[in-house]
Amino acid sequence: MAPRRVRGAVCLAVVASLARSLSVGFASPGRRGVAASLASGLAGLLSVESTRAYDLPDLPYAYDALEPSIDKVTMEFHHDKHHLTYVTNINKALEGKTQPALVDLQKTAIKDGAAFRNSGGGAYNHNFFWLEMAPTGKGGKPSEKLGSAIDDSFGSMDDFKATFEAAGAPGARFGSGWVWLVVTDDKKLAITSTPNQDNPLMEGVEGTPGIPILGCDVWEHAYYLKYQYRRPDYIKAWWDVVNWDQVSAWYEDALGGKAPTADSTTSAASLIGARKTSANLNLKLGFEANARYGS
Repeated sequence: MAPRRVRGAVCLAVVASLARSLSVGFASPGRRGVAASLASGLAGLLSVESTRAYDLPDLPYAYDALEPSIDKVTMEFHHDKHHLTYVTNINKALEGKTQPALVDLQKTAIKDGAAFRNSGGGAYNHNFFWLEMAPTGKGGKPSEKLGSAIDDSFGSMDDFKATFEAAGAPGARFGSGWVWLVVTDDKKLAITSTPNQDNPLMEGVEGTPGIPILGCDVWEHAYYLKYQYRRPDYIKAWWDVVNWDQVSAWYEDALGGKAPTADSTTSAASLIGARKTSANLNLKLGFEANARYGS
């Protein structure tokens, strides 16, 4: 079932349950009418969202949680403006069409055209990016298995970081793009870079194809407010906020041939929570979202 249809079905079930609960709780016909009207309005609110192919996911931490590596203002612009634009534009491109899982969109994105390559790639890459970061001291360290693979492929963690940083330097990746650590078809680790919003999952991509498990955004909007032209300083500081626990989990999946989904799926509960201010609703439903990325 397409993501938007799943969300639509969940929304309708929630609305129906809410309507029954409210109707039972109100004794008079007039109050039951209020309950029905509230449920109807809630259904309308949710149905608008359920028609969207993909959603802008909330950050898994506060905007300032990655300081001093990445500043609060950069995070606000990067997430709320740039990422939102990619999500909005891929939704427009897919309007009226079947919406696959976001990861499935990547394979043929280059062949499918600019909207899929740029906006679809941008939506996926940024979902991935937020999840692979954590506040300083909270991201753990590479698993023993991943650490050994890094040593085998690059000599040491320090050598790996130096090679990764060199691949992201302006002289190597001129202009906008990303630097990636990927698991190749032969289950080896490799470092590659891609232009713009391309990623190693795309057929025909520049560089080394593979399953990405770590990626650094080297577009200027990712660092310029704090670092200006000093991209190498940004990449060095970025290591302090890498979520190695997540990267290690993705590495295990990649060895089995599974790419990070990074889906921005959203449950009815979180849809209500995101809009309760504008809709003047203060309802609490008896369930919670279980969106889990990269699993």
